[in-house]
Amino acid sequence: MSYPVLSCTALDARDCRALAEFYRELLGLHYREGDDPPADGAAPDDSDWLVLLDDQDRRVLAVQEKTDLRPSTWPSEEIPMQLHMDFRVSDADELETQRARAESLGARLLMDRSDDADEPLYVMGDPEGHPFCLLVG
Repeated sequence: MSYPVLSCTALDARDCRALAEFYRELLGLHYREGDDPPADGAAPDDSDWLVLLDDQDRRVLAVQEKTDLRPSTWPSEEIPMQLHMDFRVSDADELETQRARAESLGARLLMDRSDDADEPLYVMGDPEGHPFCLLVG
């Protein structure tokens, strides 16, 4: 029996380029050929679908424009989470390092469970409001 293979996860964003840049920096990814940001002085960036690849050129994330996106209000259920991603780090020190990096790239802290003995983690919101977890795994 064969099974479908996940190609990538696609996220909606009001600002495609900004969210793609956030995840490119956070996860050390690179753009698919042709999706790089415009060179300085080039035409305005009108990208509405961008693909990010890992170091083996496998699709990891795509970002698509959705101008009327309403960001999640999690932990309130007014506008539910809808989707979230978990990103593992090696230890508690790395958890703190990656939380600081994420915040410097525009993420915000939604929940602090860094003192949980079984599974220390932070729930963060990306610049478009999508929750994601940084956890020791």
